[in-house]
Amino acid sequence: MDSKKKEAITMSKKLSKEEKKALARKALEDRAKHPAKNEGSGFARLDADAKKFER
Repeated sequence: MDSKKKEAITMSKKLSKEEKKALARKALEDRAKHPAKNEGSGFARLDADAKKFER
């Protein structure tokens, strides 16, 4: 495991259930306000992603 993942797991154990819900709600609101732009569709996007991982 990389250090960022370990840190995230450690942080998640320290947060209360209400804090986790609030963070999740904020993340959903942020995604709704600023959606990720997906270029291409279906297989074209999968092919582009596969090329990134081949290197």
